[in-house]
Amino acid sequence: MNWLTNFVKPKLSALVNRREVPENLWQNCPSCANMLHHKDLNENLRVCYTCNHHFRMSAEKRIEILFGDNNFKEIELNIIPDDPLKFNDKKKYIDRLKEYRKKTNRNDAFILGKGDINQKNAIFGFMNFNFMGGSMGRAVGDGIVFGTKKAIENKCPYIIFTSSGGARMQEGIISLMQMPRTVAAVELLNQNKIPYIVVLTEPTTGGVTASFAMLGDITIAEKGSTIGFAGKRVIQDTIREELPIDFQKAEYLHEHGMVDIIVHRKDLKKTLSDILHHIS
Repeated sequence: MNWLTNFVKPKLSALVNRREVPENLWQNCPSCANMLHHKDLNENLRVCYTCNHHFRMSAEKRIEILFGDNNFKEIELNIIPDDPLKFNDKKKYIDRLKEYRKKTNRNDAFILGKGDINQKNAIFGFMNFNFMGGSMGRAVGDGIVFGTKKAIENKCPYIIFTSSGGARMQEGIISLMQMPRTVAAVELLNQNKIPYIVVLTEPTTGGVTASFAMLGDITIAEKGSTIGFAGKRVIQDTIREELPIDFQKAEYLHEHGMVDIIVHRKDLKKTLSDILHHIS
């Protein structure tokens, strides 16, 4: 009886009464392999407190960090007709849109608004990687173009935060058309002498890199961000050469003159504030 009382019964009781530990309580850093507590990671702006690896961040979290509660007014974007090509792969495109809208509570992958950083106004656009990898379809293209009109109308700088896998394949040629559309929109800013600033974040790739993302009057990149067009392995297989370890990283692009400033996330607000005060 002692064995049943002293060992089996407590074990059964522990199994029945134990509290489940949430699966998402800890996150592994892909750079240094340290286990990071989510609360600590979020308090540190989703930057690893051991090696300074910058984790991806949602557009909403960026807005919260930059503006707090009162200094950002979202601009409503036009509703674009869904699924113009009736695209269907493993899942219907229309169903994917419904899934991500429910998941993110957003209509698509771009947020536009007017914001104030230390009493300097600008129009801000944020690509949202949480919505279909931040991919650019007609809705995102429309949002970017609408932002240029608002910047010209308000005579203030236009600042875009990029985070995207590129063009949205489910919209085919319509998605690719957003590349020249956004380039033309940037040219309109130039003609009206409106400053255009791009903040490249993890990741910025594909058709986004090949269009508006690399046309900033000032190009900022977050530390360690992946920035490129085709994937590194695709390039290596094509040219049959090994590429540098840091190829397509922000620091590599800065070294080769494609990025103006590398910024740690904690310094980003001050950097933007300094730029806005300097150019106004």
